Amino acid sequence: MAALHPQIVHFTIVLVIVGVIFRLVSLFGRPAFASPAASTLLIAAALAAVVSVRSGTAAHGPVERAPGARPPVMEHEEWGERTQIVLLVLGAIELLGLAMRKSPKAKAVHVLAAVVGLAGIYAVYETGEHGGELVYAYAGGVGLRSGDPKDVERLLLAGYYHQAMADRAAGRHEQAATLIAQAAERYPGDPEVQMLAAESKLVDRKDPQAAIDGLNALQLPADNRFMAFRKGGLLADAYEASGRKADAAAALDAVLKVFPNGRLQQRLDALRK
Repeated sequence: MAALHPQIVHFTIVLVIVGVIFRLVSLFGRPAFASPAASTLLIAAALAAVVSVRSGTAAHGPVERAPGARPPVMEHEEWGERTQIVLLVLGAIELLGLAMRKSPKAKAVHVLAAVVGLAGIYAVYETGEHGGELVYAYAGGVGLRSGDPKDVERLLLAGYYHQAMADRAAGRHEQAATLIAQAAERYPGDPEVQMLAAESKLVDRKDPQAAIDGLNALQLPADNRFMAFRKGGLLADAYEASGRKADAAAALDAVLKVFPNGRLQQRLDALRK
């Protein structure tokens, strides 16, 4: 059930929000279907909240073992349990409203449901906020859905890339170059990583010839336009940095013969002036 947590919680979120909207609309007395629709959605939301908490509890163990992740995991879990309580109360109120639907006090029950429903939306928001922090700030849940080790490999590669970009932006070019070189060593068969390494030699190490050598040795998929444009552009940059404008133009021309592109054509025209 842990792998299904993202899908389950999104059902809960939608059921609560739409259900509360219907309940608020129903307070005006029309349309006639608004009240039964609200009851159906909000009772379903209460049930979905129970499943959401159970799936989250199943998922939290592996996530919280990552260094530094336990506090946000616990906070997300606590808000999930609070949300479950609010939605179960809301579901009970809606059941009461159904039982009293012919009573003159039914309107008061529906008003109470609307108020509790708004509290439920707030609780859902807070739970989602802390869940989002867990995913985006702590990379929580990587590898849980598929059990595929490649998920973790992609996480590691993303870590290399983003930290290298942060180091580069901060002027720490040597650290950026070191991280990208480590990534290239770890992923020797990935042409995108190898292209990133060539770019780092040019940008971080200021070694255009090393970048040229790396790019010329790189074999790309024949039908990948994006990578062809990127390789051609980087080669042109490296040749220009070496003072070899003719070679830069030739690199762009070779790409344009296979994959026409207006932006690269403009650059080629500028080089030939």
